[in-house]
Amino acid sequence: QVQLVESGGGLVQAGGSLRLSCGASGSTYQIDVMGWYRQAPGAQRELVAAINRGGNTNYTDSVKGRFTISRDNRLDRVYLQMNVLKPEDTAVYYCNAVLFPYYSDLRGVVDYWGKGTRVTVSS
Repeated sequence: QVQLVESGGGLVQAGGSLRLSCGASGSTYQIDVMGWYRQAPGAQRELVAAINRGGNTNYTDSVKGRFTISRDNRLDRVYLQMNVLKPEDTAVYYCNAVLFPYYSDLRGVVDYWGKGTRVTVSS
C-alpha cells in the first residue's frame, strides 16, 4: 500500500505563485512515476506534470514554462511549483503515484491517488 497526502493549495490572485507538496508513505520503493493531475468543475481529470524516479519530466502544454515538477526520492516527496497562475488553473490538484510494472503485476494495482488539494486563482 502507498498513501499520498497533498498540501499547499489555497487562494491566490492571477499572476501569483503556489507550491504544492505531496508526501508518500508505505511501500514507496514500489513507486516509479509521481505526478500531479487536476480536475476543474465540470471537467475531466487531466495530467498536469509527471516525473519518474530518474528525474525525467513531462508537462501538459498549458503549464509549460510556468509550472515545475520536482521530486525528492530520499524523502518520498514530489512538488509542483506553480508560477504565473491563471484563473483557468483553478482546480482540485491530485497527487498520483504509478508503481513499477513488476509491482503492479504483483499487486494488481497500477497507481494510487491522494485526496486532492484545492487551488483557486482569482482574476
